[in-house]
Amino acid sequence: MKITIHRGINQIGGCITEIATANKRILIDLGQNLPDNKGIVEDNLANSPAIEMLTNGIEAIFYTHYHGDHIGLFHYVPDAIPQYIGATAKQVAICKHKQLSRIHGREELSERELSKLEKMRTFVPAQQITDIEGFTITPFFVSHSACDSFMFLIEAEGKRILHTGDFRDHGYLGKGLLPTIEKYIIKEKVDILISEGTMLSRLDERVQHEKELRKKVIEVMKRYKNVFVMCSSTDLERLATFHSAHNHFEKRPFVCDIFQQDVLNIFTETAGTKTDLFNFDKVYSLQYPIHSPNNTKLIDWMKDRGFCMLVRATKKFNQWLDALLPQLDSQETVLIYSMWPEYVNPDNAKHVKDDYLKFVERFPAIEKIHTSGHASAEALTDVCNLVNPTTAIIPIHSEHANHFGKLNITEALKLKIVTESTVIQDIEIKINTIKYKDEGKELAEEYEKKRKDNFKRRMNFFAILKKV
Repeated sequence: MKITIHRGINQIGGCITEIATANKRILIDLGQNLPDNKGIVEDNLANSPAIEMLTNGIEAIFYTHYHGDHIGLFHYVPDAIPQYIGATAKQVAICKHKQLSRIHGREELSERELSKLEKMRTFVPAQQITDIEGFTITPFFVSHSACDSFMFLIEAEGKRILHTGDFRDHGYLGKGLLPTIEKYIIKEKVDILISEGTMLSRLDERVQHEKELRKKVIEVMKRYKNVFVMCSSTDLERLATFHSAHNHFEKRPFVCDIFQQDVLNIFTETAGTKTDLFNFDKVYSLQYPIHSPNNTKLIDWMKDRGFCMLVRATKKFNQWLDALLPQLDSQETVLIYSMWPEYVNPDNAKHVKDDYLKFVERFPAIEKIHTSGHASAEALTDVCNLVNPTTAIIPIHSEHANHFGKLNITEALKLKIVTESTVIQDIEIKINTIKYKDEGKELAEEYEKKRKDNFKRRMNFFAILKKV
């Protein structure tokens, strides 16, 4: 068996893991590099030739969730390679890309993306996938800042590998993490644990449970009549935090745009059938443009009673704020910012997002209420100790993979942490430590060289035929 961490050992995002037997190969995630603070993505894998090279001989790709740093290169994958994702995650991804298709100049790309998404296969949690000869892949639900996220148990050649994907235990659904591992995964020994380690750079940071956030949101809503909220538009659990807090104020409308309402409808029709917490009823959408007569009654209601409104740092919402903010009492108006704080930290030149910062600065008052979508040090420790892999722990999705050894895990487990290529027993572990924009360049150059060599051979062949 061979495990290849194409990237992720020294960066957050852009995750690509390959697991190969003597005869078959699969990928877990095919993520694009995260954009920089200016929104620019440097990723030389983001092209068809590089992905064709990388996926040549791959039987299938399995996605842990729909965030771009895990799924972002999906539209470059040749049609012959099956791609798998959770059923609800597929719906959300399609909804998101339909929204992106409205951006001028993006029509052709969006058409290709939507075509690929529509063809994606889906799976059922805890049910084995045996479509690839020699492999058994079982998805298990995890809590994360993306709805319908999964870890995968991969069984092949007598080995059992647990790939955690991104996860946490401090969301509403996080309580099922350890019981799931205990009941379904460690009933037999696990050989390799491949685990996210996003928060290894913030080992001392205390994470808050979504329930704690909800209490804080209620207090803010008591103090302010007009509440704007900036959070991820596809984070089921965070959206539930705001919606359930808002339900304490019955006479105020819960407002968003049509795209956000479409996402909330997907959540209601799927997760909302299992618990009222994810039932986003009585949501009202503003239409574009803001001065449309169809918005008059809703805006009058908002001005009279107050509201909770979900917003994003886009041109459309800036236009809406131009119209709305002058009509509101600034003393009664607040923005709850519920995303990574460094995006709007003016002292952090590396991570601050100018469009986010300018958007946030428009509001008369700001409250920052947020918790991570990733595993805390305690959660990572609990998972490592419970899984107790026999052979290796491979940290990914981290800028500080070597910090895994600082976790409160057993000394025996610390000795099993692998951050460099090695061979253990009969398992070859290959870890790419090159920044992947450079490796993508190498793959593209290799593809171009092969293309030219093939063309040269064809020309020589035709020349010989001509002489004959």
